Amino acid sequence: MKIQHIFFDLDNTLWDHRRNAYLTLKDIYKRENVSEKYSIGFEEFHKEYFTLNERLWAQIRDGEIDKEHLRKHRFYDSFLFFGIDDFELAQVFEHNFLDEILNYNDLVEGSFEILEYLSGKGYQLHILSNGFEEVTYRKCELSGIQNYFTTITSADEIDIRKPHPEVFEYALKKAGAKKEESVMVGDDWIADVEGGKSFGLAVVFFDVFNDNYEAEGVKVIKKLTDLTEIL
Repeated sequence: MKIQHIFFDLDNTLWDHRRNAYLTLKDIYKRENVSEKYSIGFEEFHKEYFTLNERLWAQIRDGEIDKEHLRKHRFYDSFLFFGIDDFELAQVFEHNFLDEILNYNDLVEGSFEILEYLSGKGYQLHILSNGFEEVTYRKCELSGIQNYFTTITSADEIDIRKPHPEVFEYALKKAGAKKEESVMVGDDWIADVEGGKSFGLAVVFFDVFNDNYEAEGVKVIKKLTDLTEIL
């Protein structure tokens, strides 16, 4: 049976989260005069924050912490690393970050082209994201890609995240899609590729950060427009 439904991850697959987050944090950092108050340059702070945030998101994915823990700790612990115990400042960052990141809506290169191509070929397109529900829909809307998708699913809706099979099952049911007619495209090897594969989906790994992971039966693309050679 041929593929009819394509499920895309959102952050760093279509919506350039890494760049948009960087620009947003730079704005807040400057506005809060952190460099002047604490003599820590933004690049130095961002490097530590990025490492910590990636680790916390992996813990959320693996069910070790919940999103409240992440929201309480990602900025607070980043400042603590530099010896700054300022919970109030950390919360200013946290509260402003989720709102202001939506001021930046850069897409990953090739996003519009591939969505136009795939919808033109009659595929039904869907989003399946581990991101917070309150921003997932708005990212799609404000970046101008919302209308390409039949369904937009955030793992928050059932509080179970990829790679767990329940969230794939939920997204497929919501889309009215069958496993054998569907493919998952994403940049996270564990959440999207291993999760999708173990659930029984065809998977495409978008190796946007040149991790160079490979596995049997997994197609790998380096840029989104490479999907034209597969689908």
